[in-house]
Amino acid sequence: MPEYSDHFAPEGLRIRGTVLVVPGRGETRAAYTRFGRRLAADAYRVRIIDAPEIDADDLTGSLAGFGAQLATALEGTAAQDGVVRPVVLVGADTGAAAVAALLGQEETPAARRPEAVVLAGLPGHTATEAGDWDEELDVRTFCPAHRSTLTEDAGIRRSSLQDAVPDALLAAAYGGDVGVPALILVGDADPLADRDAVARTAKSLSLARLSVVRDAHHDVLNDLQHRSVAAEIITFLETLRNELTSVIAVESSAW
Repeated sequence: MPEYSDHFAPEGLRIRGTVLVVPGRGETRAAYTRFGRRLAADAYRVRIIDAPEIDADDLTGSLAGFGAQLATALEGTAAQDGVVRPVVLVGADTGAAAVAALLGQEETPAARRPEAVVLAGLPGHTATEAGDWDEELDVRTFCPAHRSTLTEDAGIRRSSLQDAVPDALLAAAYGGDVGVPALILVGDADPLADRDAVARTAKSLSLARLSVVRDAHHDVLNDLQHRSVAAEIITFLETLRNELTSVIAVESSAW
């Protein structure tokens, strides 16, 4: 049976939507505990799944399996009145690439489509050459708490960022249109990001916003700026609930 990490809205609050979080290379669900709790505190139902398994020689089959994994995970969040919408997929690293590739397929059933996606730390063709764990952590994050979480996680696969992302997955992720509103997050200190490809994709999508996080590294959801990043995501979720109209408009500012 699949295993998940679940985070629930505070008791007594009406759930505002459902968020499925998809980790990336080498990561376990534990890496997103802080992130899940923060979104849940704002009354969103959060479920963190396992990172998708992508076979470079069978992308179609891998994405089909990933789609089934998402469907099962989503069905399991249903309460008495069903799954609470909007449903939003949040992917990191290869999790983000898998989400984008899956939704970019024309044959993806409408019933399996979320209302929106967050694509964080989309990888490029570059793989890290970090030789030891401290160097890999430097690629991932400078947040002391998250570095400790990763170091103490017995399930994390170290040196995973040295694995090249399959070309077919990257082509599918960057070449299709997810067909739903997308928030794309990238750290401007991410050595694994292809900023040009990310910018082109953001411009090519029908409904997309590209947010660059200053001084953030590859684990953009879990770097030093994690509070601001979570706030950006919550703002996106609330805007989505308001038909993509911002609730707050700045009329005047001196900074």
